Amino acid sequence: MQGFKDFLLRGNLIDIAVAFIIGGAFATVTTAFTKVVVELLAMLGGSPNFDSWQPFGMSSVGPFLTALVAFIIMAFVVYFGIVVPYERLKKLTEKPTETEPGAPTTEELLAEIRDLLKKG
Repeated sequence: MQGFKDFLLRGNLIDIAVAFIIGGAFATVTTAFTKVVVELLAMLGGSPNFDSWQPFGMSSVGPFLTALVAFIIMAFVVYFGIVVPYERLKKLTEKPTETEPGAPTTEELLAEIRDLLKKG
């Protein structure tokens, strides 16, 4: 039982659980926003709902296209609403890295050895 207890109390498991809970909540918000965008598109130029479209009698093509449009809208929202602002904020708060002197090159080491041998 100790191994199971260690597994449950390990930090990674808690982090993953929190990520799933936040992800589920975010999915709900993103889905609602996608519905708003689809309704706006429907007002502008017709509904991007392809559910009833059945080329060659294939009933799964229409719903797939509708899901694809919803996915593209969600990806757009996630990228421009989360990723781009996060990257900008990250750049603003990022501390400049101090440049450390690099390791000496082979030529520099050989020159140093040569100089030491000359001193003898």
